[in-house]
Amino acid sequence: MLRTGDQYRDSIRDGREVWVDGKKVENVPNHPVFKPIVDIRARIYDMAHENEFSKKLTYQDESNGEKNCIGSKLPKTQNDWLAKREAIKTIMYEIGAVVTRVGDETAGEMWSLYDGTDILNEVDPRFGENIADHIQKVLKSDIFHVSANTDPKGDRSKLPQDQDPDMLLHAVKETDEGIVVRGAKYETAAAYANQAFVKPTIANWGDQKLSNYALGFICPMNAKGLKHICRSGFAGRSNPEDYPLSNRADEVDTLLVFDNVMIPWEDVLFYQHTKAATFIRGTLHRYSALAFVERILHIADLMIGTALHNVRQTGLESQQAVREKISTLICYREGIEAHLTAAIANAEKSPGDLLMPQQSFLYTGRVHACSQLPKMMHLARELCGGQICVTPDHADFNNTETQPWLEKFYSINEKWSSEDRRRLLAFGRDLLNSSYAGHKLTFQLFAQSAPFAHLNAVYNNFDFSGPLDFVKRSAGLSEKVMK
Repeated sequence: MLRTGDQYRDSIRDGREVWVDGKKVENVPNHPVFKPIVDIRARIYDMAHENEFSKKLTYQDESNGEKNCIGSKLPKTQNDWLAKREAIKTIMYEIGAVVTRVGDETAGEMWSLYDGTDILNEVDPRFGENIADHIQKVLKSDIFHVSANTDPKGDRSKLPQDQDPDMLLHAVKETDEGIVVRGAKYETAAAYANQAFVKPTIANWGDQKLSNYALGFICPMNAKGLKHICRSGFAGRSNPEDYPLSNRADEVDTLLVFDNVMIPWEDVLFYQHTKAATFIRGTLHRYSALAFVERILHIADLMIGTALHNVRQTGLESQQAVREKISTLICYREGIEAHLTAAIANAEKSPGDLLMPQQSFLYTGRVHACSQLPKMMHLARELCGGQICVTPDHADFNNTETQPWLEKFYSINEKWSSEDRRRLLAFGRDLLNSSYAGHKLTFQLFAQSAPFAHLNAVYNNFDFSGPLDFVKRSAGLSEKVMK
């Protein structure tokens, strides 16, 4: 059943051990670092109950008539994917920012493992049942589910067993109740989520068939022995009038430390068998990449809107050089849109009988969106001009001694008052220039693995048969070269 925002807030007052800025957090929903993003997640929960948004954010289960979150729905038709895209847009526009780790993106990673049920059952029939059960749990209980991937890693020139073994998460003990794990993972949003799907980082297993580092499981965020050590947040460091995004939409990242945490067998999804670990790493984003790339589309919208408002207010829109830059941003944005549209239009059945976006279109779209984002942000800076880094702060615009001068120099015409211009420049600064902006850029580049892994996914999912056959025919090559 659908949660409310208050039910979500209560659910994360569960005794979890959270640290930030050198202090233990006693109440996560009320702490100034976490409260803004917790409020956004709570707002998303509440939107699903409101008449204005309910039809776009929920669907009715045919088997029992209950309403569930559209983001967690198993995708079986093209309309399911179109509905998911519309839900993301609705949420982003309502909260006035782009947030990524709010549950819908990370739910898709479990669907990828569901496609590997046969592999899980080869290891242990319980594991196939476990992933099916957890998918339904997320769907029916509407809990906030995230995903933990990357480890601290340590010295990457060495094997895990040749250094401190805790550098990569691993099992240290097996009992009748489950497995005991040690190590650490980085996970955005973990401190204010309910549970995480924990899985191996990219690893070279070599010829190993079994490894204590090859494990995947579901872990509640208040598990005994689990510590959340968070980076300092951007919220509260500055006036929200000057940095509106930093104070509203910062998604706080966490180092999850597993200090001998017990994982019950019903929460273990695979264990020791490197075949299962290799499968999930190779298919992890076959669904979730769509929701992830959709976010970058909306970042592009924010850049286009900010830049165009700025050039219009200063009367530069008609200049050819300006239009060329705006058009370049548009091409970037529409390139993302084209890849997402094509991926859904050409969607294909998955091994688990779900409908997955056409993989080549999806992964090439992710490369386009991520690899070009730094360039597009810099182009948007050019269009906004130097005033996004030199404009005085809100306090000066409201000081009796300085306000008249700033009103004089920042008011342009009857359409653009000094206050509206200040707001636009402050928004542009926070979107493109601030510490929050730099963090957001790095996050988008690495949140779904490193750029080389993005390109490897493209290589592994492209159909080479057409180009190879074309050249074979054109060059008159023998049939042997195609075998």
